Amino acid sequence: MFDPATLRFDANGLIPAIAQDAESGDVLMMAWMNEESVRRSLDSGRVTYWSRSRQSFWVKGESSGHVQKLIELRVDCDSDCLLVLVEQQGPACHTNRRSCFYTAIRDGKEVEILSPIG
Repeated sequence: MFDPATLRFDANGLIPAIAQDAESGDVLMMAWMNEESVRRSLDSGRVTYWSRSRQSFWVKGESSGHVQKLIELRVDCDSDCLLVLVEQQGPACHTNRRSCFYTAIRDGKEVEILSPIG
């Protein structure tokens, strides 16, 4: 059985987690996890992050309804970053966009490439 304690957490006990849509491959967001949020995600099937600003657990979609169902958790080669493959319900970004990565730098300018949903 996988033990999250084997991951390489930073000095604050955190590891970056990149959420990716399991079906489309779209990169949705980046957030932080600690050992317990990894455990909770694996146990519940609902992706749980650690909020650095609130210093508390954050189950994606708990207040917005934009749930992330865990499909697969992948660990990078150094065990210091996670790829969280999810089934995303609704927008992933708090700005109501499908992805938090909604701006691009093109020809030296920042360009919005995704509009809010609805």
